Amino acid sequence: MDYKIVLDSCGELTYKMKESGIYHTAVLSMLVDGDTILDDTTFDREDFLKRVAVSPECPKSSCPSPDAYMELYNGEEKRVYAVTLSAELSGSYNSAQLGKELWKEENEGAEKQIYVFNSRSASVGETLIARKIQECEERGESFEEVIEHVEAYIEEQHTYFVLENLDTLRKNGRLTGIKSLMASALNIKPVMGSTPEGTICQLGQARGVKKAIAKMVDHIVMDGKRTEDKVLAISHCNCPERAREVERMILDKIKVKDSFIVDTGGISTMYANDGGIIVVL
Repeated sequence: MDYKIVLDSCGELTYKMKESGIYHTAVLSMLVDGDTILDDTTFDREDFLKRVAVSPECPKSSCPSPDAYMELYNGEEKRVYAVTLSAELSGSYNSAQLGKELWKEENEGAEKQIYVFNSRSASVGETLIARKIQECEERGESFEEVIEHVEAYIEEQHTYFVLENLDTLRKNGRLTGIKSLMASALNIKPVMGSTPEGTICQLGQARGVKKAIAKMVDHIVMDGKRTEDKVLAISHCNCPERAREVERMILDKIKVKDSFIVDTGGISTMYANDGGIIVVL
């Protein structure tokens, strides 16, 4: 293999991606009541959600160290692409960039090209970007062409989500500039999305999750351009039926090239909470 793709663990990998040997994961971690939980193959979502539900403290996350990224850049591959959580939401992008500089210092003159993509998204947004890199590589594009086409793809990508609650996002400072969104007594659920810069914005709200999801679908359909050339990705936290229903609602209204559904990994579970749905197109 001439290239590899490094994702931080907020980007969920499909079974096919895991089996390909192309993808490598930079592991984030979570802290719940003083216990460190790794976002890797040992992550137990059911146990994690139970712990968070009874914990008096809000869980916190830590990004991979520059050394962890530097280690992942090693190997025989001539081209390495890293895809990270939005730089506006996590230190993962900065760690990946610093890891790249450290690798270059330690391997002066090595013929390896490394590039770090700021997803300006999270979860399956990162997954789709990684798949786009693979697609460009398989077309035989040069390193520079892959970067150009993937950066253009990131510009067009949109992320949407509806969560049962926004507590973790709010308490960890990921909703800066957004007023108090939850009116729990009225069961008001906000419809959220990503800005072009990679921050989180509110797109609307509705009473109850079903109406909020319907509103989210309307936004996806309204924003969608040339969707028949795009892949629809959905990530869910403990609600597979809801995810399938969201997919059906979207595909009833627009055509896409392909679609897939994955379970949230550790970091996405921490922020999405039980019942959360994330959609990227």
